[in-house]
Amino acid sequence: MPEQKRTARGVVGGLLGFIGLSAAAGVLVTATVTPALAVTGITANSAIGVFDDLPEYLEITPLMEKSNIYAKDGDKNVLLASFYEQNRVEVQWDEISQYLKDAAVATEDNRYYEHGGIDLTGTLRAIVSNQLGEDTQGGSSITQQYVKNVRIQKCESETDTKEELSKCYDEVAGVHYSRKLKEMRYAIGLEKEYSKDEILRGYLNISGFGGVIYGVESAANYYFGTSAKDVTLAQAATLMGIVNNPNLLRIDKPDNPDNGEENGYALTKKRRDVVLVAMKHYGKITDEQYEEAVNTEIKPNITAPKGGCAAAGSNAYFCDYVTQVISENEAFGDTKPERVSLLKRGGLDIYTSLDLRLQKTEADSLHAAVPSHEDGMKLGGTATSIEPGTGRILAMVQNTAYSNNPEKGAGYTVVNYNTDKTYGGSSGFQPGSTWKTMVLVEWLLQGHSTQEIVNATRRDFHYQTCNGPVAWAPGPKNAGDGGGMPGGMYSVQRGTTQSINTVFAAMGEKLDICDVNKTAVALGAHAANGDELQANASSLIGSGSTIAPLSMANAYATLAAGGKHCEPRAIDKIVKADGSEMEVPGTSCDQAIPENVAATAVQSLTQVMTQGTGRAGNPYAGPVFGKTGTTDAYKDTWLATSTTEVANAVWVGNLNSTNFTPMNHKYLNGAPAHRIKFGLTQEIVRKTFELYGGNDFPAADKDLTRRILKDVPDVVGQSVEEATQSLKDAGFTVSVADEQVDSTIEAGKVASTDPAGGARVNSGSTVTISVSNGEGREVPDVVGESYDAAKNKLESAGFTVKKAGSCEPGGEKDTVAAQDPGAGETSGDGSTVNVTVYCGDTGDKGKGNGKGNDDD
Repeated sequence: MPEQKRTARGVVGGLLGFIGLSAAAGVLVTATVTPALAVTGITANSAIGVFDDLPEYLEITPLMEKSNIYAKDGDKNVLLASFYEQNRVEVQWDEISQYLKDAAVATEDNRYYEHGGIDLTGTLRAIVSNQLGEDTQGGSSITQQYVKNVRIQKCESETDTKEELSKCYDEVAGVHYSRKLKEMRYAIGLEKEYSKDEILRGYLNISGFGGVIYGVESAANYYFGTSAKDVTLAQAATLMGIVNNPNLLRIDKPDNPDNGEENGYALTKKRRDVVLVAMKHYGKITDEQYEEAVNTEIKPNITAPKGGCAAAGSNAYFCDYVTQVISENEAFGDTKPERVSLLKRGGLDIYTSLDLRLQKTEADSLHAAVPSHEDGMKLGGTATSIEPGTGRILAMVQNTAYSNNPEKGAGYTVVNYNTDKTYGGSSGFQPGSTWKTMVLVEWLLQGHSTQEIVNATRRDFHYQTCNGPVAWAPGPKNAGDGGGMPGGMYSVQRGTTQSINTVFAAMGEKLDICDVNKTAVALGAHAANGDELQANASSLIGSGSTIAPLSMANAYATLAAGGKHCEPRAIDKIVKADGSEMEVPGTSCDQAIPENVAATAVQSLTQVMTQGTGRAGNPYAGPVFGKTGTTDAYKDTWLATSTTEVANAVWVGNLNSTNFTPMNHKYLNGAPAHRIKFGLTQEIVRKTFELYGGNDFPAADKDLTRRILKDVPDVVGQSVEEATQSLKDAGFTVSVADEQVDSTIEAGKVASTDPAGGARVNSGSTVTISVSNGEGREVPDVVGESYDAAKNKLESAGFTVKKAGSCEPGGEKDTVAAQDPGAGETSGDGSTVNVTVYCGDTGDKGKGNGKGNDDD
């Protein structure tokens, strides 16, 4: 049966029942009537002991405030996105319009500045109304409402489950007198600690205005596109009217049949006008102000906050990276939920390293070249830039649109292809020949030279690693960026410039692949999935672990910074809600490799961009170094570059691991897909020079670019096979003369080499082997003998003798002055030995005519 209205006796009984909940009736009345006594505290009367047993102190915890992420546009900070559970911006007393303050007091608690925290009149009126069964009345002062809101927010901040939250809500906001009594006690205690203005400011900042809009600043901004300081009278009255029933009276739902735009937001206008009447009644506004405001049409100017990274457009993936950094770093809280809560509730202003000028160029260029999706393939494209020497991330873009809604299909994803899996990224991509830079740096660290010659012939390669011996048979092909280079002896510099796979396979034989990986990690390149880098043979040419583009850009930035490595960082400064700065984690740097090694590697890699595989990506706007990369079947294509000021990595590839379309079999926007990296890099590097400039790189270390001289081994008498292997092992190219030569050496063995054994020549030089026919004879020494004796001796040895037509002056006449071939040389059986004899003591030459030759 419906409850009947109560009688007067019932009302009194109910009132006494309420007062009977506490023996504090006397102090309650005193507190409400005489605020001066309430705020000093009354403890003498034993009748108020029960009331005194209730807690008086209410901790005012920081409000939940939205956090903002900002990027740089020149010297300006530009809002990228906001994060909140309650969209609130706390403002100070002088940042709130007097209209809002007056509207709140006139409507909610007109005796606010007179009572000590509890409005007795309003409280008694509410009790009577409730006991009579009429509409429930709160009877709460502004201080009590503030107390309730503080306690509600405490529930929302400290509970983990819906059940706990519901229980907490009932305790702090449920309709029961014990809650009301505790609220009163808190209100009295609060007014001992804070001034009226401070409490009113707290109330205006904490109140809800519908949905996730909290506080007068966010409400003014959201509903009217203005600030709490600049609202008009009509706007202020509208906002304070919404507080009465936020979800019913909110004006951001124009199609609401009960309170929509078509009926002029009738319910909200009605409540607004009640506020205006109260303001006029209590002398807060004039009759003229009232008339103007009450006749003002409600016209919302909804200014939606940039909630979450999806609102950041082409900056969304960078924004997401910032949130991932916060959620993963213990500097922001002991647990991940605490860190996420700090972001959504902590009121942080997060100023990032993102340069919107460079970001726009990268985004525009990437989206123009690489569609967000392509039929028949899962297409991906990224570009990311880092500042050498600081690690500041200047740009980060992706070809897809940011969304975690699976219904949107291809072209949408929240996976950030730029970064590691831990930070919301993928598992990375094989780096191809961009990884050769890591091998080159380790080569230089071990004291090798870029001019050193290695045997780049495709063959079985053998390596020593920390995991034991590793073989690579028959070694890699020279294709892709290497342009199908043939095998042979090549300098490391030429192998780098032309990206010759077998050169790096050969370099690896003189290194430990595990050391190459350690060097890569020191530079900043690590596996995107968090695993250890693979130490297999093919990793020497980038067919091992998968790497994130951000990590690759960071490694090249380390080289550009003279070997100084800084972890990538996206955050420059964080300002907390109270105005103090929070220490930004991850800003330390270390010297990863010596400066001379970094300088030499950079100088070597500049030739890639001017003479080698990367020249199509060079805008020729200043000094730049880099390295191209292409994986098997053109699945992934890379170009990593750096100036002295900005390092960048571009990746375009197919994310499908099987049944994928090779990039060289696809055209995107009229361009061969495998060459898109060049045009992208050109635009990006050109913009970096425009924005940041660029200097010359330091000179290479001469000791690391020296020509390597080696002794030619003496292989005479060895078989051709043995000699060839000995010469190749010593770092020389070998050729064998087509025709055999006369020699006393056994037929088929090496008769001689050119250069000869013991000669010191450039490493990698060609040594020509001459093979013996076994028919050679050693020429006897006949110099100083008479011609007749010499002739007999040579003919006896099997040679033909021919006397020169002229003689040499001096000496004993007809004795041998010279022979050709000389003594000890080898010549064929029956070959001719030319001899020259002396003319005698006359000094005459020729036929001995006795005349001198003074004209010479």
